[in-house]
Amino acid sequence: MFSYRFFCERVVGLGLLGTLIALFGQPSLAESTPLTLERAVTLAFEADPWLDGSQQTQFALMEEAIAADSLPDPQLSLLTQNVPTSFDVNQENMTQMAIAVSQQFPRGRSRALSRLQKETMAAMEPMRRAERRASLRAMVSHLYLDAYLALASRLLIEADRTLFSQLVDAAEAQYTSASGRARQQDLIRAQLELILLEDRLTVLVQRQEVAQQQLTEFTAAAAYMPFEPQLPDLMTDGARRLITGQATPPVLYSQMEKHPAVLAIDRRIESVAIGIDLARQKYRPGFGLRAQYGYRAEDTDGQSRDDLISLGLTFDLPLFRHNRQDREVSAAVAREAAVRTDRALLVRDLVSQLDAMRADLIRLDQRRTLYQERLLPQMSQQSEASLVAYNNADGDFSEAVRARIAELDAKIDALAIDVAREQTLARINYLLTRSNSSSSPVSLSEGARHD
Repeated sequence: MFSYRFFCERVVGLGLLGTLIALFGQPSLAESTPLTLERAVTLAFEADPWLDGSQQTQFALMEEAIAADSLPDPQLSLLTQNVPTSFDVNQENMTQMAIAVSQQFPRGRSRALSRLQKETMAAMEPMRRAERRASLRAMVSHLYLDAYLALASRLLIEADRTLFSQLVDAAEAQYTSASGRARQQDLIRAQLELILLEDRLTVLVQRQEVAQQQLTEFTAAAAYMPFEPQLPDLMTDGARRLITGQATPPVLYSQMEKHPAVLAIDRRIESVAIGIDLARQKYRPGFGLRAQYGYRAEDTDGQSRDDLISLGLTFDLPLFRHNRQDREVSAAVAREAAVRTDRALLVRDLVSQLDAMRADLIRLDQRRTLYQERLLPQMSQQSEASLVAYNNADGDFSEAVRARIAELDAKIDALAIDVAREQTLARINYLLTRSNSSSSPVSLSEGARHD
């Protein structure tokens, strides 16, 4: 009887976590804490420069909003008027030294609308950050689970490689002994399977390294820390309701209305709509006030002359509106319609993705149940039966090897299904994300559009 049977039974009974401990020993407290998925996501949030850039963009827009609601700076003019060519300032009565102050007033409600538009654009940034965090969580989860799948598959193959090594040793011992039942082809088959396992390990190492290298974009060197042995569970109440059929198409569309990406484009629509009101303000004239004080020196006879004061009002005459104001309003209306189209397409795409992810999750759950309840137990029984039959001289060595390989493949397939299920849940959780930010811009300026 082969000496690896006891080890095989241990690996099957302990599962993935037991295999990890069996291969590498019980981890000590002095070792580094394993990298959990939640920790990887937290590191991604902390290291993401986009989130900081969004904060700065929001601050800049709020500052610009205050500036947009301010009057233009007044202009001060210092001038000498009506000076004769002789440059004798006392020669002519009209000669004077003047100082003038002028102030421009923008058209209609342009200042208040400009401020509201900037505030609306600033209100878009929290939604964009919420969508970015949800997207980061989904991306990091996908890469983390890719690396986890490669690592866990390696552990399973490492366990079977040890078994096949013992199988080769046992086959060699029986082949060289006078009473051995092992044939040369049995020995070659065992050695071949061991080589194939080595190749599979090389491929898995490559996949793990690629996934970890991609993960370093978000977690830096932490991507190379030991992973938590337990597969993360990403099932949420929203995902559970989705697969139980409680989320009908109207409900899905209603949920997508609250997705941060949709809320961000809502703020964009509001900003573009304010742009229409801004374009319409150009039909109204802009005003300017001017006040001037002129000082006159004494005349040639020594008689004093009165100083002069001038007051003036300037305003635009928007007479040629067809190729300017009318066109600008038309362009603003078309721009709003285009953004509304973008929103409709975004909602439809999100709902379509959610439907596809729901279908994937349902089928993955079905396959998961099939593997756990029927396929894996039968594979284990077949492997054990083939091994017992061979040990009792009632079975073929190749059949025992094929059964063991089939069981290993089934375990790896079951693991891949579990990981694919969690990756699908990560995407579903992104699609079901809700923003905690207010859905309306700053309320202090809401009345500006209706003044």
